[in-house]
Amino acid sequence: MSTVYTITASEPVNQQIYRYLRHEIVTCAIPPGCLLSEKDVSSRFNVSRQPVREAFIKLAEAGLVQVLPQRGTFVRKISAQRVADGRFIREAVEVAVVRRAAQEASATGLAALEHNLQLQKLAAERHDSQAFLVLDDEFHRLIAESIDCGLAWETVENIKATMDRVRFLTLSKVSPPESLIEQHWKIYQALVAKDANAAESAMRTHLQEMIFSITPIAEQNSEWFEAV
Repeated sequence: MSTVYTITASEPVNQQIYRYLRHEIVTCAIPPGCLLSEKDVSSRFNVSRQPVREAFIKLAEAGLVQVLPQRGTFVRKISAQRVADGRFIREAVEVAVVRRAAQEASATGLAALEHNLQLQKLAAERHDSQAFLVLDDEFHRLIAESIDCGLAWETVENIKATMDRVRFLTLSKVSPPESLIEQHWKIYQALVAKDANAAESAMRTHLQEMIFSITPIAEQNSEWFEAV
């Protein structure tokens, strides 16, 4: 944890620290079982311990860390049950969003989605997993924003932290970017055709990928997962 980040005045300090740590946990830079020290993190970000403590609380609420009294704050192993629960809630929200987007998405919104898909293709060609994950999230966020419903995406983002850890692990073998891009294109094409049923079907298929990928990923990375 030697990287030093610059805290800006653009948003609350605890939010920035949360986002940085969330990213590092999700992308495996900070592995399960790792002890997070308030002192070390506050030194790293050059801030007081209070915003660090607040960021730790938010990470705990997202299921990424566990605060153990008298012992410290540790990065949690992945809970398959939490992944399943998060996926179920995400599907319910995003299916409703994509059905409405099929009826209401503007030409500008659709153009933004098409541009995003082109960037996804470039990221896949460069084998840039982290850039692809950011673009993947942006694709889903853009659908919500195309119907002026950014709150729907905020809701999804708040519950999918544990899912994101599995997503990162699946990119190399189980769910390669090329397969996910194809699924995204089907969602996009249904939106262009204003076909709500096709958009719903494509979105469900896409989000259910997690159901089929988590078992082989858990088998390949058993040390990352909680015992059932």
